[in-house]
Amino acid sequence: MYGTIFNLDVKDGHKESLLNIMQQNDRVPEGMVAWFLMNPSDEGKDLIGVAVFENKESHLANAENPDQHDYFVEMMKHLNSEPTWTDGEYVIGEIS
Repeated sequence: MYGTIFNLDVKDGHKESLLNIMQQNDRVPEGMVAWFLMNPSDEGKDLIGVAVFENKESHLANAENPDQHDYFVEMMKHLNSEPTWTDGEYVIGEIS
């Protein structure tokens, strides 16, 4: 499996709007296994996300999809800067 971990620097007062946009996006990219969004602090405004794809090709196809670009542009209205991305192969995983 392949994917990305991303950090979102959310603008003050924009967290709920950003979460609404993300919850309303019902597009499921081909090859996507799962995605998660974490609030790393009860009081913080920043978020950390994880996206998991079947393989690198599926991940890259999603990144290059025009629909994904439009979604990204909407998200950016609520962020102070572009997300930081850490892409790579997941080498160990477990489902309980």
